[in-house]
Amino acid sequence: MIGVWKEDALKLRALEPEDLDFLYSIENDAELWDVGNTNVPYSRFSLNNYLLSSSSDIYADKQVRLVMEDKDGTPVGLLDIFNFEPRHHRAELGIAVEKRVRNHGYGCKAVRMAVEYARNIIHLHQLCAVVDIDNTSSLKIFQEAGFSKGAILKDWIFYGKKYHDALMMQIFL
Repeated sequence: MIGVWKEDALKLRALEPEDLDFLYSIENDAELWDVGNTNVPYSRFSLNNYLLSSSSDIYADKQVRLVMEDKDGTPVGLLDIFNFEPRHHRAELGIAVEKRVRNHGYGCKAVRMAVEYARNIIHLHQLCAVVDIDNTSSLKIFQEAGFSKGAILKDWIFYGKKYHDALMMQIFL
C-alpha cells in the first residue's frame, strides 16, 4: 500500500481517521453523485465504520482509496482504485476533486501517479475509467494521463431526468 506518494505539489496518501470530515464532505456533495454510483447521503457513523474497517490492502478490500493533498497538506480530493480483479490484473480508477481547486492540475497529476502505482506496485495490466461523454474536464484528464477512448456505453449513466452515454477510458500498463 502507498504510504505517501509525492509529485511536485501533490501527495497521495492513505485515508486516516482524521479524514472523516473531509470524506463526509466529498461523499455528501450532491454535485458529485452524477459521476458516481450513489445518490444518498452517508452518515458520519457509516463513514467512520468504513475508515475503521478498511484494511488499506487492495488484495483484501479489492479497492484502495487515497487522499490527494496539496503542498500545504490540505486535502483537495480523493482517488479510488476499485473493482480490482487480481486474476485479470485490472481495476477501475476514479477521482473526485474539490470544486474550489478544480482546473489546478491536481486531477491529472493524481491520475498519472495512480498509473505509476498500478504499473510498478500492484503490477496491473490495465486501468479503466467510465466517464460521462459530456464530462470534457474528466475526459481531458484521463487522455492527458495516457488513457485512450474505448467503447461508447449507451445510456450508461442516469442523472437529471435522462440517460447519458459514457466512454470507457483505458490504459494498458
